[in-house]
Amino acid sequence: MNRPIIGITMGDGAGVGPEIIMKALSDAEMYVQSRPFVIGDAKLLERAAQVVHSGLKVNTIAALQEAKFEHGTVDCWDLNLLPADLPFGKVSPEAGHAAFMYLQQAIELANRGEIDAICTAPLNKEALHKGGHIYPGHTEILAELTGTKDYSMMLSAPKLKVIHVTTHVGIIDAVKQINPDRVYKVIRLAHETLQKAGYTAPKIAVCGINPHAGENGLFGYGEEEEKVIPGVQRAQQEGIQAVGPLPADTLFFRATRGDFDIVVAMYHDQGHGPIKVLGLEAGVNITVGLPIIRTSVDHGTAFDIAGKGIADEQSMKEALRQAIELAPKR
Repeated sequence: MNRPIIGITMGDGAGVGPEIIMKALSDAEMYVQSRPFVIGDAKLLERAAQVVHSGLKVNTIAALQEAKFEHGTVDCWDLNLLPADLPFGKVSPEAGHAAFMYLQQAIELANRGEIDAICTAPLNKEALHKGGHIYPGHTEILAELTGTKDYSMMLSAPKLKVIHVTTHVGIIDAVKQINPDRVYKVIRLAHETLQKAGYTAPKIAVCGINPHAGENGLFGYGEEEEKVIPGVQRAQQEGIQAVGPLPADTLFFRATRGDFDIVVAMYHDQGHGPIKVLGLEAGVNITVGLPIIRTSVDHGTAFDIAGKGIADEQSMKEALRQAIELAPKR
């Protein structure tokens, strides 16, 4: 088996990122299926190993040729940006800047074709901003540094995948931003992403904006007819198996039953809510439309439990599995 090379960015060093990475990489199966390594600060990974009572060793590297890619040793591309005694659970401009630099290094490696996918541990948006990088989060950094204009957030959990037309904007602004071109582009991103993952003809269901998808004008002001239906029809004309708009209150149940491979949600809470009901530990955040595969845990830095060794690594393991599944095979 040709194991993809996965670059794991450490995220905010004051959060649980180092801990969940060390816990996830204690699973030998990760090395059977892939060649993972961390981009971050080696000394903080060593500290995390002590916090979680792991016997893993850290191998500091400055080139992938130096990596061992073997269970029992965590290879770390060490940027050496943070002190070993960085306080747990506190907003730090230095940690915010470092989290940006880890991601930038990962993107450079991906752009050179040295790695097959990026898997990101969580960063803290306040720390990121105080560190001088004014972005809403990982997704926007990735898009800018790769020159990507058409991208979307996809959430994946067992039995359900959801992709978003809009994400981190208020509900009124979200409705304003929805338009036929954006709906079409997100449907197409969903189609292309699933095809690369092995779905021959992905079945895509599109949510309505209003209750009951407007129910033929009974609810709303014709948003489905104006903003959604033309985008769905355009995708259908290209042979994409897309249907909708459909009522969101029943659509997600139908998708978990297996009627559809992915759901196109119109706004943040419409798509995030059903995924998170299925379990925070199972959700994975995937940025689609980038020239590189990027997956992430679907939770934050958990400052309240950082340094206690109790952070759950299941979402990190799921993010790694999704990166392995979606990564192009060498």
